[in-house]
Amino acid sequence: MSHIDAATARSLIEANPDVLVVDVRTPAEFGSAHIDGAINLPLDQVDAHLRRVVTDAGGRLLLICQSGNRAERARTALSDAGLADVVVLDGGMNAWIAAGAPVNRGRARWTLERQVRLAAGSIVLASIVASLWIPAAVFVAALAGAGLTFAALTDTCAMGLLLARLPYNRAAGVDVEAALARLRRSRTSG
Repeated sequence: MSHIDAATARSLIEANPDVLVVDVRTPAEFGSAHIDGAINLPLDQVDAHLRRVVTDAGGRLLLICQSGNRAERARTALSDAGLADVVVLDGGMNAWIAAGAPVNRGRARWTLERQVRLAAGSIVLASIVASLWIPAAVFVAALAGAGLTFAALTDTCAMGLLLARLPYNRAAGVDVEAALARLRRSRTSG
């Protein structure tokens, strides 16, 4: 079983203290709302420290992001690298919150998905308006549309990956060493 729903995830966390919740969203998203006790290890850091995560992880990992897509990418990478007991919360924080599960709330920040919609929409709008004076600017709108289509077909988002690197999304920061240390502790305590 590689995916579980919010009710099953909640039961799993309550029944098994060895389950480690790893939130792969940006630090800003994590800071606005997260599951109590979760470790914030953004997707790019999972990729950058893949070998250490696989070596240090002990027990079952429950991966979570906003909607489930980034968590699934992390699960695939971790599974391909040899980590067996990894599950994804289907629907991510959206499903967790919709199920009425408890959430630690901080300062409200825009999710990465919302930022992508704003950036893509702004690019299209600005290029269409600019095309009134510079007709070739309409091709920028076409490029944005092609990028969104590609993102939907491949379930990847280059714009999201770029936006995740902005200072706004890294404002709270993430302590990768502390996150990896918690993974190590879960291995030695289990």
